Amino acid sequence: MGLLPLGLLLLGFPVFLTLLATALVLLLFFMDVPLVQMHITMFGSVDKFGLMAVPFFLFAGELMGRGGISKRLVAWVLSVFGGVRGSLGLTTVGTCTIFGAISGSSPATVAAIGQIMYKPLREAGYDEEFSTGVLTSSGAIAIVIPPSIAMILYGTAAEENVALLFIAGIFPGLLIAGLMGIYIYFYAVRRGIREGGSFDFTTFRRATRDGIWALGMPFIILGGIYAGIFSPTEAAGVSCVYAIIVTRFIYRDISWKGLWNVAVSSMYLTAQVLIIVAAAGVFSWLLTVSGVPQILVRWIDMFEFEPWMVLLAINMLLLLVGCLLDPSSAILILTPLLLPLVQAVGVDLIHFGIIMTVNLSIGMFTPPFGLNIFIAQALFKVPLSRIYPGLVPFIIINIVTLLLVTYIPEISLYLTQFVR
Repeated sequence: MGLLPLGLLLLGFPVFLTLLATALVLLLFFMDVPLVQMHITMFGSVDKFGLMAVPFFLFAGELMGRGGISKRLVAWVLSVFGGVRGSLGLTTVGTCTIFGAISGSSPATVAAIGQIMYKPLREAGYDEEFSTGVLTSSGAIAIVIPPSIAMILYGTAAEENVALLFIAGIFPGLLIAGLMGIYIYFYAVRRGIREGGSFDFTTFRRATRDGIWALGMPFIILGGIYAGIFSPTEAAGVSCVYAIIVTRFIYRDISWKGLWNVAVSSMYLTAQVLIIVAAAGVFSWLLTVSGVPQILVRWIDMFEFEPWMVLLAINMLLLLVGCLLDPSSAILILTPLLLPLVQAVGVDLIHFGIIMTVNLSIGMFTPPFGLNIFIAQALFKVPLSRIYPGLVPFIIINIVTLLLVTYIPEISLYLTQFVR
């Protein structure tokens, strides 16, 4: 159950095929269970109302990403930070945060914002390492800031309230952005970088008028959920309608043919996510019926580990896994295994969902296999030997944030007390 999937992954097999092959071998040779159970479990894994939000949010994010939204967001954020030292770096982080709240996709955020911001960063005096580092790492905020596909998958796997997970992710996402912003400011001061002049209200007003429809997406989604107007799944459907209206009829940046292409692309992305959901459902079921989580809980009881020690060990595991697997796969595989452990030491499951999400977001830009790194390499034509050094300070900042989120539960849970 442990060695076979690890070996298949190292050989380069896709995640879903690795999980299904492992399940098939176990059912055929080690368990007295009819093979039909594999089909039943796969279907049951995707036959959940909450998962309907996945294709909707993917479509809305793809549409807003291709519909000229990123340029308007960059212009608006730059109009806010224009008079501050390090304004282009701050604009990069701020825009990635807002765009992440629209797309929910880390690679899409790096691609969309990177195409606009990389050249201005270099021309303003930021070196190659810093420019690639800030863009590659800022894109990972999209996994933490709501609405997040990773949180939807965790909520489904853990049977937790997705709306609570969304609201619990607000402060951790803003904390990551804030600490990165502080580092960028002092970096610009130390290097003597000063990009622009003072704040100009006319520029700000013009950028706000041009970008107001793009900025409205997160407020409509989250506002509608917490006002009780619609559920997270219904909010995902509303976001699709809103994205079509804004990109096709208001900004007119996308044609009917382009709309169709986005729908096709989103269909493929949805298939990639849901086939992993189905395969992980089978593997998780095998872990459960084999008693693996219960064995680990008894092990913790036997050695009387403190909660902080359990959380530290889980963080180390997740940071390692995040370097090798994408967040969706890691969440679906590990959630059923880890939940009994954190429940045994009294950790709130909403809080643990945020811990898991922040952990796996760091993996998106951690060498050697962070997906954002390869997106940046292809986009900026920069060798990995130049990208890796620029990531080091941002990895440190994110790990500091992870420790704060892990050991100060109020960062995640403070806002949830008003809606629970």
